[in-house]
Amino acid sequence: MLFYLAVYLVIVVMRLAMGEYARTNPGIYRVILVALFLIAGFRFEVGCDWGGYIAQLDQETQRGLGQTLANREWLWFLFLHFVARVGLDYVWINVVAAAGFFVGVHVFAKRQYDPVGFLVLLFPVLIINLPMSGIRQGVAVGLMCIAFTAFMDRRVVKFVIWTAIAGSIHSSAIIFLLLVPFCLRLRPGVQMLAAAVLALPGLYLLLTGSAADVAFSRYVQTDIEAAGANYRVALIFVTGLVFLFFLRRAWQQLYPYDFPLMLIGALMMIGTGALLLLSSVIADRTGYYLIPLQAAMLARIPYLPIRSGRPLYFLTPYAVFLAVFVGWMSVSSLFHDCYVPYKTWLFGGHASEETQI
Repeated sequence: MLFYLAVYLVIVVMRLAMGEYARTNPGIYRVILVALFLIAGFRFEVGCDWGGYIAQLDQETQRGLGQTLANREWLWFLFLHFVARVGLDYVWINVVAAAGFFVGVHVFAKRQYDPVGFLVLLFPVLIINLPMSGIRQGVAVGLMCIAFTAFMDRRVVKFVIWTAIAGSIHSSAIIFLLLVPFCLRLRPGVQMLAAAVLALPGLYLLLTGSAADVAFSRYVQTDIEAAGANYRVALIFVTGLVFLFFLRRAWQQLYPYDFPLMLIGALMMIGTGALLLLSSVIADRTGYYLIPLQAAMLARIPYLPIRSGRPLYFLTPYAVFLAVFVGWMSVSSLFHDCYVPYKTWLFGGHASEETQI
């Protein structure tokens, strides 16, 4: 527990103590980015899904290529199939998955006014939960970060391609194809109509297909809950409200290039909060894709034309995430079971030689 807290406090202090130098100096950002990649990618027996992905890899040793490609998340299982056939050690799956996540985050971070602050705010929730545990969705979130930059540039084909690739790794990413009309320069009414038309085939399949029955029985008609989802989704929900009611006008004036993405993201954040009433698992999985947008919103608050209290606005996001992080580590038995102690094989001569921290 102390290891994770120390990491967060160190990178927060680096950001706050160095002020504008940290924001404008790419060297500091790169040091933090590489350090977080090493922590996530080279962990050993850390993360709630460690055993689950071992089971997936073992399964691929028994599968033919045709069975692998028949999976709707075929790209992820093709990757596992390749690892199984080549005979690579399991730990390299985590390294590659972490690289995919952080490359995508880096692409999106380069568009941020405060890339260091953006990266720091990803650590307590997104980095701990995905590239350090749910690595498959972690890769999908990284790819969606690249798709989000394409959305900002209104490059529709690129947005669709990266979203489709993300969906072939974790099918939950496909929902973002509904944003295609908003990537086009159309009137708002036409955009809404086009999004509704796009949603109709998926809605039909969802209501009539066997996958709908499985999803409904698995996530809605059961007592399955995503651990900590209420707190994560609540943070996203509140951030969406803050953007909509307090940041929207100033953001539109100063940062018009990414305002459409942030506005849609804020609306989705609020919608995710409502989705929590239906299923914490579905809300949580959707919410993870919105955390990069949440971090971008919060990291840019100090640079918006707010009349007074700039130091308070600067510190508040880091303090809130610290409180949530400490609370999660303190009360969650799952955190202790999955993440404590932190171990890494980075300093060992072989993947099986781990170092405990």
